[in-house]
Amino acid sequence: MNKKELHKLIIQKRSFLCVGLDTDIQLIPQHLLKFPDPVFEFNKAIIDATIDIAIGYKPNLAFYESRGQAGWASLEKTIKYLNQFKGNVFTIADAKRGDIGNTSKMYAKAFFEHMDFDAVTIAPYMGEDSVTPFLEYKDKWVIVLGLNSNESSKDFQLLETENGKLYEQVIRKAQQWAGPDRLMLVVGATHPEEFKHIRELAPDYFYLVPGVGSQGGDMQKICENALTKECGLIINSARNIIYASKGEDFADAARQMALKTVAEMSNYLTMFSKE
Repeated sequence: MNKKELHKLIIQKRSFLCVGLDTDIQLIPQHLLKFPDPVFEFNKAIIDATIDIAIGYKPNLAFYESRGQAGWASLEKTIKYLNQFKGNVFTIADAKRGDIGNTSKMYAKAFFEHMDFDAVTIAPYMGEDSVTPFLEYKDKWVIVLGLNSNESSKDFQLLETENGKLYEQVIRKAQQWAGPDRLMLVVGATHPEEFKHIRELAPDYFYLVPGVGSQGGDMQKICENALTKECGLIINSARNIIYASKGEDFADAARQMALKTVAEMSNYLTMFSKE
């Protein structure tokens, strides 16, 4: 999916919601445990309940890798199911990979060839040659960690250097690797005071924004400071949506929470289009 197609999808659905499939087998409804692959059954139900209003889905690989072979099977089934909706959904492997070039090449092959995700999250600490193998794939996206939503992001990302904060240097450097049609940035919703400045640093780039919902991110401030003519935002919400209920109504409850989130997003899109 290229940038033009992504923008079109956002306009069609009046949404920039990405549902995080951070699926913990210990937290899913108990009645699903009777299935051979309860995690996939849970994911499938969440997808079916929200596919018309969510523009994307982001499995966090830790929740699958932690279960070994069974977890990888759940992940592969999930992305295979999502790929039936090609053109109507944007898929992100939240893998946070980043290694020397030949290793990154294998990671890129896994996520872009074998599983056919649209995008993968990348930790840029090792520099350009750890990122460029992912950029060799046409119409695939690299999403570079910029300023994360966790509390300890300040340990390194907010460190002051002679050229500004460390995350600012990462954002500036990443733009030398690829343009806004190939690269996105992770910017955590728990840093609303930084969004206006970050938008000035990277005016044309899409941001993947975790931290809205359970982590307390403020969507209003984010939209006011970072929304662009192309939207420029993909807001991820995971626990707040997928665990809205632990009963047999979990999919309906997830849909209702997603609808509430999308209604707020639609208002901002409408307000912006009138300006």
